[in-house]
Amino acid sequence: MWRSLRFRLPALFLAGVVLAGLIAAAIAFRLFQDFAHDQALGELRREGVGISKLYEDQAKSVSDEGKAAPEFAAANLERATGDRIFYVGEEVFIGQASGLTTLHRSLIPWSEVQGEGRTVQFKFVPPGESKEFLAIAHPLRLGEAGTPPFGAIVVAKPQTALTERLTALLGRLALAFLGGILVAGALGWYLSRRITGPVLALSKATDEVAAGRYDVSIEEVPGGGEIAHLAERFRGMAARLQEAEELERNFLMTVSHELRTPLTAIRGHVEALREGLVLDEESRAESLEVVAAETARLERLVGDVLDLARMRKAEFSVRRETIDLRTIAQDALRRYESQARDFGVTLDVDGTPTAPALADADRALQIVSNLVENALRLTPAGGSVRIRATPGELQIEDTGPGLEAEELARAFERFYLYSRYGRERPVGTGLGLAIVKELAEGMGGSVEAASSPGQRTVFTVRLPLAGPLGATPAESELTRA
Repeated sequence: MWRSLRFRLPALFLAGVVLAGLIAAAIAFRLFQDFAHDQALGELRREGVGISKLYEDQAKSVSDEGKAAPEFAAANLERATGDRIFYVGEEVFIGQASGLTTLHRSLIPWSEVQGEGRTVQFKFVPPGESKEFLAIAHPLRLGEAGTPPFGAIVVAKPQTALTERLTALLGRLALAFLGGILVAGALGWYLSRRITGPVLALSKATDEVAAGRYDVSIEEVPGGGEIAHLAERFRGMAARLQEAEELERNFLMTVSHELRTPLTAIRGHVEALREGLVLDEESRAESLEVVAAETARLERLVGDVLDLARMRKAEFSVRRETIDLRTIAQDALRRYESQARDFGVTLDVDGTPTAPALADADRALQIVSNLVENALRLTPAGGSVRIRATPGELQIEDTGPGLEAEELARAFERFYLYSRYGRERPVGTGLGLAIVKELAEGMGGSVEAASSPGQRTVFTVRLPLAGPLGATPAESELTRA
């Protein structure tokens, strides 16, 4: 459970939220702490200025007009402000009590107050107290602003008051943090189920596919996104694997059938010869001819199967270099002109004088050979097969009976034999066109077929174009098809 994605995903999400919350809370606490400190100092300064002004005015009245000291008490001012008020210096009202709690000058930075005549902030512990106070000292003067102060009003606030504000803030932050964790946890759990649900379904489907069961059902993932894309691709992969397995099964069944047919014929004639059932020389020669023909067919079939097998493995490679397709066409002409004469079919080559392409000469000749051999088998006596070579393109056109739409669609399928093969011509293996397609695509090209039923069939092979013949090849390395 602890290693599962369903646990790790919300845990990671929640850990990120907790970390972000802690950082935000620390920043908020620090900012509020600075704000509370500055606000407290501002309040103390305002109170210090006001109270000092009040006592300065009353001290002038008592000194200049001989009035009695004011009857208000410092305790009332403390109740009004909520802060403690102290006094440092000479008597405020000479011969009369001021009602202020007097501090010794050593408890405050008196030299700064007296020497610079400005408001000074500091911290101290008043007599009889155990708590530290945040305080300001504002000078008292009887004359103008430049006259030396005779005393200072000290307004102080316990540090615990600031701490209480921070404690209240911490409580609110803790509640908000807890609420954020609950919301983040619920959201993480929901998201993890939305994400891991399809992933677990894909995992189970993968196990089914690994066990050879490709007809798996995967539910649609709502909302699109990467998981939906993955599920769609997995469905496509399973369908293709199922199709590939079916094709492989059909391939093996067809190969078995195709191998069994010539082997059965060979075995029948050999047994007849061995048991002396064939007595006259003519029948014996016919049996041997059948054995030789079926052996040749079996050899072609095995060779084609091996070629297709190599094309699916790493050892199948092509060498890309600049070749002349006209030369390839001429080689194919020389290879099959004797067979064309035997069939009564005209075989010729036309096109441009040179036809450069970027391909493998041996593989290109194999393509042309397969197509020409296929065309000769389909073309009746009196017909013609033409090889046309142009830059980057080869066309093999025959005047045979043509192909119907269904035959044209299945032209490059393995072991597909046209129903129009004449019985007087040797039947192919049904793999030639499949090999042509694999070879053309392996060299970076393509092949397509077009036909007019009852008139002609044209196979067009397109290969990468190359520069002029004799130029440095654009590429001459072995490349897997």
